[in-house]
Amino acid sequence: MKLPLKAHHLPVRLATGAFILNSGWDKRDADQDTAQGLHGMAAGAYPFLDKVAPADFVKALSTAEMALGAALLLPIVPSRLAGAGLTAFAAGLLGVYLRTPGLHHEGSVRPTPDGIGMAKDSFLLGAGLTLLLDRPHRVGRD
Repeated sequence: MKLPLKAHHLPVRLATGAFILNSGWDKRDADQDTAQGLHGMAAGAYPFLDKVAPADFVKALSTAEMALGAALLLPIVPSRLAGAGLTAFAAGLLGVYLRTPGLHHEGSVRPTPDGIGMAKDSFLLGAGLTLLLDRPHRVGRD
């Protein structure tokens, strides 16, 4: 049985998948202060999230991160599908970065010292797009 991924996808899938799975795992038992902080930052960027309780938001975020991390790590998930999920997730994170004052210099996408951690999510977007845009398998080829 041929797996629906290419060998050169393994490094990016392993690195991003392990990172995201761990991030979700760390959030699954978040305390109230952590939940409120994460929810506040997300709701500041995406106002519709105000309607979601902080604990529910962090539980959903944790579950989504663990599912995405697992999809990236499992070789049975096609790279384009995993890449689509990673691209959407990273775009959401970058939306928070771009919509949160103080994380980037005014009128610029260049991060402030406080924004460097979030700006690094641009690497996740690049990885997701790489997986998403790569040509699909052709029979008899890698």
